Amino acid sequence: MYEGKLLDEILRRDNLERAHKQVEKNKGAAGVDGMTVEKLSLFMIENRKDVILQIRQREYDPSPVKRVEIPKPNGGTRLLGIPTVVDRVIQQAISQVLTPVFDKQFHEHSYGFRPGRNAEMAIQQALDYLNDGYEWIVDIDLERFFDTVNHDRLMNIISRTVKDGDVISLIRKFLVSGVQLDEGYKETIIGTPQGGNLSPLLSNIMLNELDQELEERGLRFVRYADDCIIMVKSEMSARRVMRSVSKFIEEKLGLIVNMTKSKVTKPNDPNLKFLGFGFFKDYQMEEYKAKPHEKSVEAFKYKLKELTRKNWSVDTKYQVERINQVIRGWVNYFRIGYMKSVLNRIDSHTRVRLRMCIWKKWKTPQKRRKNLVKLGMKRNHAYKNSHTSKGAIRIAYSWVLTTTITNKRLAQFGLISCVQHYNKIHA
Repeated sequence: MYEGKLLDEILRRDNLERAHKQVEKNKGAAGVDGMTVEKLSLFMIENRKDVILQIRQREYDPSPVKRVEIPKPNGGTRLLGIPTVVDRVIQQAISQVLTPVFDKQFHEHSYGFRPGRNAEMAIQQALDYLNDGYEWIVDIDLERFFDTVNHDRLMNIISRTVKDGDVISLIRKFLVSGVQLDEGYKETIIGTPQGGNLSPLLSNIMLNELDQELEERGLRFVRYADDCIIMVKSEMSARRVMRSVSKFIEEKLGLIVNMTKSKVTKPNDPNLKFLGFGFFKDYQMEEYKAKPHEKSVEAFKYKLKELTRKNWSVDTKYQVERINQVIRGWVNYFRIGYMKSVLNRIDSHTRVRLRMCIWKKWKTPQKRRKNLVKLGMKRNHAYKNSHTSKGAIRIAYSWVLTTTITNKRLAQFGLISCVQHYNKIHA
């Protein structure tokens, strides 16, 4: 239980400045008031004292969040709520003070949105359980978690620890600030907007109740935000756990379990996807290992395909930089997984598509001939192939470009290899 005056810590100048810097670092779109991150500094200089006074007098009213729909890779949409930049600063300031207070209460196998923890640790813990013989997985899917959180239950849990009524009041105001839709304003009587700076902490506070229940039952589990898998030793135990835990989630936490997506399964099930990973049994080593799930691989390939569209008229150097950003981010995230053969195929395909883009950018036969000669092709061959009627993709696969725009030349130009980056990480 925290007895101190938390609001004073939240509104301390250094805490607000740190929150301000974090919001600027995160960037992001403007909220309903249209204020951008670039305009935040001037606003805070001119209005910081007024904002603080309003909060202290409980007169601060957060703006409704701006509703944005983000397409999901497997179809459907994810609803995000974008607060105004000023509200993001205040939420961030609250989160910075409350996180250390609550984090020490959280379970050691909760890995999402916590200092010093990440998805890789969650996957490694899951592998440890699988290799200890807990080979049946209870995969519980929470339906629209952020949209179904009960405000009263959540505030009751928070108030067990936080005794500062001003902070309790401020958090509740953010929960009920509403949503701005195209057709008008909508109240939020349940849910916490996914996209706010405070939402990750609030989700962990709510789901820590589930963690403690699973711990009391002696169950092995791994949770990352609202993604949770429980591992047991038999199918019978798994089905019993599925029934009883689903009942606890719905009756005690007031959340909804999506029974069509929740399942009892084994690690090598191709439909099992946890934090973007799948699992497989290495029978030679007699142990389970992780790999990027097929859907994660397809999403990665799609991003690279979008960055190598032949009609994208940007400078090749900029294009390569964007490709490299995606490669580094994806490989870094999945580095614990086994994926060399997949990465080899992706490398090959990406180079072909980049050659196609370069060919298209040369445009005219004269430019193509000139560049082919510059890259070492004999003049008569360059003349003949610069006037070819073959499509860009066929040329990209042919000797015309594979012997001129070689893998080595692409690397010298700056294109990184997925495989080499993976090897570098593991060196």
